Amino acid sequence: MPSLTSLFDSTLWFNAEIALRAGASLARTRPAVEGPTDIFLALVDHYEPQVGQPTRDVARERVEDWLRRYPALADRHRDCEGRPATHSFFYPWDEYDDWECARISELCAGGWGELEVHLHHRDDTEETLRRKLKDAVAAFRGHGAFSTWPDGRPAWGFVHGNWALANSRHDGGRNYCGVNNEVALLQQEGCYADFTFPAWGHTAQPRRVNRIYYAQGDGLHPKSYETGEEARVGRTDTPGLLLVQGPLVPFLNRKGGRPRPGTDDGDLAHYHRYTPERLDRWIRAGIHLEGRPDRLFIKLHTHGAQDKNRAALLGEDLDALYGDAEARYNDGRRYRLHYVTARELFNVIKATEAGVEDLTAARDWLLPPPAHRPAATTVTA
Repeated sequence: MPSLTSLFDSTLWFNAEIALRAGASLARTRPAVEGPTDIFLALVDHYEPQVGQPTRDVARERVEDWLRRYPALADRHRDCEGRPATHSFFYPWDEYDDWECARISELCAGGWGELEVHLHHRDDTEETLRRKLKDAVAAFRGHGAFSTWPDGRPAWGFVHGNWALANSRHDGGRNYCGVNNEVALLQQEGCYADFTFPAWGHTAQPRRVNRIYYAQGDGLHPKSYETGEEARVGRTDTPGLLLVQGPLVPFLNRKGGRPRPGTDDGDLAHYHRYTPERLDRWIRAGIHLEGRPDRLFIKLHTHGAQDKNRAALLGEDLDALYGDAEARYNDGRRYRLHYVTARELFNVIKATEAGVEDLTAARDWLLPPPAHRPAATTVTA
């Protein structure tokens, strides 16, 4: 099996290259927009109640804290359609607990989010990985999770634990995946899109940044998602698995004295708190489909069950993010803000490819809501 050391001279130089590519992507001129720009904001949570291998009581308290506090927080905020803020819980199958999954599903059933697949796995083969995915889908579906493809198959979003999609990470002699052909396998088993990236600081990071594209690699080598066609208006049959990347934005960090280069990867954490400047950077990344620059897609990520992150998110940062977005990017004239789940974000992308103008209909364009999620409607605040 080819190692990643044959693909990159060093992690340092690779990261420098990605930073330069991120800067170049910002230099790409976004065509002028007539009328308002629609902003679709999704928060993808690598939701791990068992991080750090706590006692069962500690893990369950992490989940209960979200059930107690998130609904009231989200309900204080409304987008341009009158819909509250929403959350996408990518729950790890390798840390599955039936009680945890049931409680998260209850939160989703209240309209506060949707449940998707997160998986850490090592040294797998196509056969063993396929078995894990089938088992995960069956268990999650038992809790009302997942949409359905038109042919009746379960449809689900995916985040690869440890930033190792398609066998793309081999740090310190450890194999964090094992399956070069993972992208094709995910698609075969019903995955509608991957939401793993960006993976700043890791060689798993695609060289294509601030783009939404269809991975079309041959599956014979690690990191086979590097090649593929960008999503664009008028093309609804592009082959491959859709990769929805979040922003990766170079900036000049002026904190702590002397300015120094920094890179914002859209991570919300206790060590990377929300500020209004960050929202401006994510807007500036300009992630859109070719042919539709008036629709911007902002996919952020977090590890929201972790104690310090949970304290920051539920205490101040989510409230600040949503309030700031509503105050500065939802005036109806220059900007319209839309809170979306990962599934809804996928649907809006597919509807945009098809030329759909009705954005309320676009939320459920191809994949309907799961059993634990109400359909999209415009709500009067």
